[in-house]
Amino acid sequence: EQKIVKAGDKDLDGQLDFEEFVHYLQDHEKKLRLVFKSLDKKNDGRIDAQEIVQSLRDLGVKISEQQAEKILKSMDKNGTMTIDWNEWRDYHLLHPVENIPEIILYWKHSTIFDVGENLTVPDEFTVEERQTGMWWRHLVAGGGAGAVSRTCTAPLDRLKVLMQVHASRSNNMCIIGGFTQMIREGGTRSLWRGNGINVLKIAPESAIKFMAYEQIKRFIGTDQEMLRIHERLLAGSLAGAIAQSSIYPMEVLKTRMALRKTGQYSGMLDCAKNILSKEGMAAFYKGYIPNMLGIIPYAGIDLAVYETLKNTWLQRYAVNSADPGVFVLLACGTISSTCGQLASYPLALVRTRMQAQASVEGAPEVTMRGLFKHILKTEGAFGLYRGLAPNFMKVIPAVSISYVVYENLKMTLGV
Repeated sequence: EQKIVKAGDKDLDGQLDFEEFVHYLQDHEKKLRLVFKSLDKKNDGRIDAQEIVQSLRDLGVKISEQQAEKILKSMDKNGTMTIDWNEWRDYHLLHPVENIPEIILYWKHSTIFDVGENLTVPDEFTVEERQTGMWWRHLVAGGGAGAVSRTCTAPLDRLKVLMQVHASRSNNMCIIGGFTQMIREGGTRSLWRGNGINVLKIAPESAIKFMAYEQIKRFIGTDQEMLRIHERLLAGSLAGAIAQSSIYPMEVLKTRMALRKTGQYSGMLDCAKNILSKEGMAAFYKGYIPNMLGIIPYAGIDLAVYETLKNTWLQRYAVNSADPGVFVLLACGTISSTCGQLASYPLALVRTRMQAQASVEGAPEVTMRGLFKHILKTEGAFGLYRGLAPNFMKVIPAVSISYVVYENLKMTLGV
């Protein structure tokens, strides 16, 4: 009852008035219709025991035909041992959506795609998935997918960092020119500078974000398996901020490693020692404030656009199934990530320049505000979007590679 009130209460007064109740029922009935159609494999307007067995098996839940018949009997009013739409709707209408055989499992684990930026919100897991250890398999598959995806798109990522730091009106670095310059300076291997630490930080960042997200969910005080969108945004942004704060020195190292010249450092540890001895511990937190400020617009816009696109597609085009399908999810993920990056890109550029300050000869120590003013004065608003082209070029391959590797790793790990 509390869940129904929470789902339908639009004006947040703790009560359902008649209009809110009708709206909840209409919205709920749409979802029930989608689930009914996806269960009705024979398209004859009725669900029998075999169809229930098959549908639950598709969701990874194995039951016998006798168990399926018990489920049928609880809904079957006229003794036909099949359920028509009216029986299905009447039985479920006043049950919250979580009590339906997990329609959300069709597309629940779909926010894992890693485009080498901050992952929006950690994946959510049911109680059963936590108990059976499925949650860590999903996280391992996601981490592996992220590592492969970042490695494949690392040359574009390094080019983005170089353009963010060195490109200006007088030095208008283009994509081909940037690649040529990198190869001339350090050979083909130099295209992957900074990728080692970029891959290395996936595991601690994902683990801290997941643990923080679970704790924040408890603190919010919700008992729902799936949070509402504003709760996910709040929990995801806070978890992202905690994870980023924990691994931020690795972000600075990644930028310095990507900008280094041939022979400047022998490796990650040498780079870290060099920064520590010459600039002190504070250098590992340069650009921290714009980085934190960038998490909220990125996470907020990414999540809001993703949910809106996915739900719009489901309402308009989902006729026979509650599963949007791979290509719809990939398209939603790509568009939402692009919108999120557009909104937070100026902050990301300022962060990278602050991280790189000591590595650029003659660069003065500047604050975030000072850097914004300097860029706007010398390069105009366009200067805040240097490196955007290679950044966008890597979104589609990164999402696609992530998806293919993620699905294959899930199968290997038995998810």
